[in-house]
Amino acid sequence: MTDNDMDKGSRGALFGLAAARREQRAHRKGAGAHNAEKGYFMRAIFGIFPLLIIPVALYNLLAFGFGGPMETTNEFGETIRAGIAPIQDLLNSSFFGLPMISGVKWVLTKGDAIILLSIVFLFLEILKSTSTGTSTIVNHAVSMILFIVCMIEFLLAPNFATSTFFILMSMTLLDVLAGVVVTIVSARRDFGMEHG
Repeated sequence: MTDNDMDKGSRGALFGLAAARREQRAHRKGAGAHNAEKGYFMRAIFGIFPLLIIPVALYNLLAFGFGGPMETTNEFGETIRAGIAPIQDLLNSSFFGLPMISGVKWVLTKGDAIILLSIVFLFLEILKSTSTGTSTIVNHAVSMILFIVCMIEFLLAPNFATSTFFILMSMTLLDVLAGVVVTIVSARRDFGMEHG
């Protein structure tokens, strides 16, 4: 084998290696486009649905799954109707406790934990409403539907007549109002920058 043949062989190997790398890059670019489409779809879904659906769904799960009956029977066979929501005992039960330096124990109840989670999601919802896209408008509409559903549950279902759910329902209303106001202010600012 001559040196010229070796140079041709090494050039062919290098050409083949370069072609393989180009093919890998093209494959990655195609996968990247697919991942970008998937990412856009997930951002659109994230933008459309209000995050307060999560604590509302959690409360619904607790209310329908573990709420308890509205009427019970005593030892004499008489039917007794509950004066408060049957889920109230569950909401007032301890979720987390921590001894404090002062000597008392700080207790976070399950109802308080739901409210705390809701506050975090309300903050994220207000941050989301600063954008002025079509998904933001749809988000406000879905948030309004969520508030209406919460109000109907609060008025009609016994397990939803609690302070915890009332505060949660108020947060859904604040989400609608704050979202609309923030979107209008952001749009007005953007409109003013374009024309001024």
